Amino acid sequence: MSHLFYQSRLARPELDRAEGIYMWDTSGKRYLDGSSGAMVSNIGHSNPAVLAAMRAQMEKSTFGYRLHFQTEASEALAAKTAELSPPGLSKVFFVSGGSEAVESTIKLARQYALAKGEAQRFKVISRMPSYHGATLGALAVTGYAPMSAPFDPMLMRMPKIPAPRAYLDGLDIDDVATGHHYADMLEQKIRDEGPETVLAFIVEPVGGASTGALVPPAGYMSRIREICDRYGVLLIHDEVMSGGGRTGKFWGAEHWQVVPDIICISKGFGGGYVPLGAMIAREDIVEAVLDMGGFVHGHTYAGNPLACAAGLAVLDEVERQGMIGNADRMGARLKSRLEALMQRFPFIGDVRGKGLLLAFELVSDRDSMAPLPKDLNAHARLVDLAYDRGLIIYSRRTRGGLEGDHFLVCPPMIVGEDGIDEIIEGLGAALEDFAGEAGLETGRAA
Repeated sequence: MSHLFYQSRLARPELDRAEGIYMWDTSGKRYLDGSSGAMVSNIGHSNPAVLAAMRAQMEKSTFGYRLHFQTEASEALAAKTAELSPPGLSKVFFVSGGSEAVESTIKLARQYALAKGEAQRFKVISRMPSYHGATLGALAVTGYAPMSAPFDPMLMRMPKIPAPRAYLDGLDIDDVATGHHYADMLEQKIRDEGPETVLAFIVEPVGGASTGALVPPAGYMSRIREICDRYGVLLIHDEVMSGGGRTGKFWGAEHWQVVPDIICISKGFGGGYVPLGAMIAREDIVEAVLDMGGFVHGHTYAGNPLACAAGLAVLDEVERQGMIGNADRMGARLKSRLEALMQRFPFIGDVRGKGLLLAFELVSDRDSMAPLPKDLNAHARLVDLAYDRGLIIYSRRTRGGLEGDHFLVCPPMIVGEDGIDEIIEGLGAALEDFAGEAGLETGRAA
């Protein structure tokens, strides 16, 4: 009997070792990590260069409290992060994970408003659905009822606008008018709330778990930037999942050449080797807050030298191995293969994403995009069937968290053609198993 507990009683085998895109349990069974854990292990498992950098740092120090010492590792990683960031974003604040990163952006934005004498600004607009983290502050801007509902009495609920799910609304994702249609909902919400009260808008450039790799329509991201500028609202990009190269660019927003005011990143930033994340902000924002008396926020492990040494080595490996280019090439190959599965399985209603941040969604009818009956529990069952076949994928429920089933297929950025073939083979077999159990029709083989 285990003394550990997590979200449920789900039992999984004990992990023995991991290398590259594969993991083995203690019985010797091999699994292809088709979701990079929770879209974390971007550079693959047990990278020798990262392990060597961690050992070298461990020989020097494993902890140095930020109020007592600067460290070479944290300064080097901050400089590298600033170098990789959009123009004007040069100040870096380290944290241990995505929820902490999001929380940090909200608190920095609020303190910047205070520094400017705009104390009435406190509302952070986000989207429905969305996921920005599990802390109470991050949950307040999250649009995913199953995760936030138990804590509603404890939250200050923040305003929401619909996510630009053009595929559900029958709109053309490549039409700029579609992007403007959804972006203009932000302007209307700002007006409804009172522009003088709105602090920021937080958005994932490419959607994560709640929307399943949702790609915004043409014109959306640039229009959002224009609207934020018009009303003095800070634009926060949540790149916890999309940042670090997974989409085929280091930052997901680079696909639309849009620069935010503040960015948060985690997951692939530390690559699964250490808990690590960061907030990157405009220098003038940070300086204004520091001039007012300091940033009232912090975490014990911020800038931990061991974590920063690992993070720097992860970024070095991303560059040395050309992983961003590989994510772009292999992502195109994987997306094409997933689209081919739609011919074989009529209940796949949509395939979407950028690079190796990809997802597909199951439906009962492609014309109406009606979800599968929720009692089929497809989001959990297909994951289990794939897992039994040695393929790990990641799922969530798309429609308010209560129905609709999407699956993220996001292997490490080192994946090659053979790995893509293996993913599709395992996924196809799992879909066949699911179709048989659920009584769903299948078509010709892909």
